[in-house]
Amino acid sequence: MSFDRPRLLADIGGTYARFAIEREAGCWEHAASLRCAEHGDFHAAVRTYLDTLPPGAEFEVAHAGVAIANPVEGDRVRMTNYHWQFSIEEMRQQLGLETLVVVNDFTALAQALPRLAVHERQQVGGGTGLPNQVIGLLGSGSGLGVSGLIPAGDGWIALGTEGGHTSFSPRDEREIAILRYAWREFSHVSFERLLSGPGLALIYRALAELHGAAAAPLQAPEITQAALDGSDALALETVEVFCALLGTAAGNLAVTLGARGGVFVGGGIVPRLGTLFERSPFRRRFEERGRFSEYVGAIPTYVITAEQATFRGVSAILEAQLRKLQQGPGAAILGQIRRAKGNLTPAEQRVADQVLARPRAVLSDPIVEIARASGVSQPTVIRFCRSMGCEGLSDFKLRLASGLTGTVPVTHTKVTEDDSTVELGAKVLGNTASAILQVRSQLNRETIDRAVDLLAQARRVDCYAIGQYGVVAQDAQYKLLRFGLPSSCYVDPRLQQLAAQVLGAGDVALIVSSAGRLPELLEVADLARARGAKVLAITASQSPLVKKADVALLVDHLEDVATHLPMVGRILHLLVVDILAVGLTMRRGVAQPEPLEQLDETALLPLPRAARATTPGVSLASLASLTSHSR
Repeated sequence: MSFDRPRLLADIGGTYARFAIEREAGCWEHAASLRCAEHGDFHAAVRTYLDTLPPGAEFEVAHAGVAIANPVEGDRVRMTNYHWQFSIEEMRQQLGLETLVVVNDFTALAQALPRLAVHERQQVGGGTGLPNQVIGLLGSGSGLGVSGLIPAGDGWIALGTEGGHTSFSPRDEREIAILRYAWREFSHVSFERLLSGPGLALIYRALAELHGAAAAPLQAPEITQAALDGSDALALETVEVFCALLGTAAGNLAVTLGARGGVFVGGGIVPRLGTLFERSPFRRRFEERGRFSEYVGAIPTYVITAEQATFRGVSAILEAQLRKLQQGPGAAILGQIRRAKGNLTPAEQRVADQVLARPRAVLSDPIVEIARASGVSQPTVIRFCRSMGCEGLSDFKLRLASGLTGTVPVTHTKVTEDDSTVELGAKVLGNTASAILQVRSQLNRETIDRAVDLLAQARRVDCYAIGQYGVVAQDAQYKLLRFGLPSSCYVDPRLQQLAAQVLGAGDVALIVSSAGRLPELLEVADLARARGAKVLAITASQSPLVKKADVALLVDHLEDVATHLPMVGRILHLLVVDILAVGLTMRRGVAQPEPLEQLDETALLPLPRAARATTPGVSLASLASLTSHSR
């Protein structure tokens, strides 16, 4: 499969930064390895590599996947075994990329394991891997990486771990001596302190002292080469101890994960050892588990011999991320564009196609460039933005940026017949939370301000809804009455028609409708406007009601209409009513209300406008507690 635009892949370790270009799935071009020490930071290394690529549009990188020897949590990346650090979002902007995915290097390598051919791995010892079982992974380089794969449906979930920092446990007197030597340098001796490039050198020095010999100042590459060619007996012993310790760590991983699918060994050291590793104590130490020796003996161990296996894994992760953005719900604004696309004009649809294909580029492109790339006029771009419920291009870009950079995943999980009551409850709450996050990203500040202005200046507000959404209208009426604002609620279609006919200038018709297509409510909107009243709608975008409203607050949520029972959608509409109530509170500066049970029967009667500033309502004190946990 060929990609429409080339992708940059990177594998960043403590010593080398490896790069390649992928224009077709599984095919790496222009592979290069740069020494980290020769570049001041990550950006400099990437820039150096990109400058070596041939000029031309076929090498204009849009997406990049980076595997890095470091835990990746949030936006800030700080390498453990090197001084590089950077912000993922800032780096994406500096490099001019639409997408930048950064993952732990062994998480990427783990994702490559199911994609390895038989000839790309070498089995060491016996055992047979069971299908659809957990797989373990570890490997030595600048540090010790540890990961695993858990089967999940048709795919796999990679574990992001820092298992290399578990405490080293010696198995014999020689290893105790090595531990004592390491304690002189480190208060905590982890497996990584020994099972790494620097660890090989430490073992070499410790063994030299144990044997009363002078240790040559050798580093890991020189030690392994001396062991391979048999020129240094101490180097050979060092490698054998190294392999035995790796067997201990691999066995620990196997029983910890229950890795019945096998344990794979990667990294930059072991694959270079070849037959020396096969003859080493690795497998014997792996199986030495006392009462669990038979269990571990059935688990196979493999050395990864495939070149660029990490590239294969990070490519798969990048592809999955891009597919999620392009085909899944993705950011709320992108989902809204996909849903509304069929109702747009042909010219606006071309703008929509451009946004969906290159959302990151649209964020930084001026309107002239967006119009040129879409093949439309600049006013068409503005009309498209307004069709999405935005005031203009700047407002649209703010919503788009919020959707693309949000860190909270927005997902929907289907409830099944097999779910327990606990699982059912968790899914219902999770789906509701996801829908709330989507609506949050759609909120438009200027539209909310206009809605609050309508309510603050209104002579009276009548609330209209039909069916299950009647409770939303009733909730709005209750809150408005608490402000001392005259308000009525109508849920019967005949009464709605009669009430709308007596509205006048200065009145507001608040219409709540999930789809915005019910003819009864559309007639209410027409009657209200004909009488000089304003129409405030809480409804779906691209609906007929939006076109009839003076101000529309958009709530886009697809409900299963087969149930005829609005669940999440009704909650979303209630929250919009709460937003209006809080906005009205801030606009009016309402004082602390009396407890409702202490009010006399006249407390909720309509009051003159001048008296409303001191009427019961939502207090600013309670507003403070309401927003104290917001991000």
